[in-house]
Amino acid sequence: MSFIKARSSHKTENTEDYLELISDLLNKNGEARIVDIANKLNITQATANKTIKRLNSQGYVKKEPYRSIFLTVKGQKIASESKKRHRIVYNFLLNLGVKQSSALSDSEGIEHHVSSNTLEKMEKYNKSKKK
Repeated sequence: MSFIKARSSHKTENTEDYLELISDLLNKNGEARIVDIANKLNITQATANKTIKRLNSQGYVKKEPYRSIFLTVKGQKIASESKKRHRIVYNFLLNLGVKQSSALSDSEGIEHHVSSNTLEKMEKYNKSKKK
């Protein structure tokens, strides 16, 4: 059964990463462009453009020719949820004593595969460490 969950998580991983990145770019730069996405993900602009077209057709982003990319409400919701999971996992790893660079890279993968039950326990643990 765990294979099924892992395969399902892999299907949404790319979408979540793109939406989270677009959100970050919009917050930091006021715009998200194909060239910026490609540079951040170390991929070609053609690859980024193909994914953005898919996200547009799925209703996660709005993209018009020669314009920035914007998140729809649906896209904003997923980006926000993904950021929250990422932050909880990252802080959990830091609280365990994992060095920052490792926590940053490890949390990027774990955030997509962690169950809501485990995430809840991680968040509770994080809060207990703040006291």
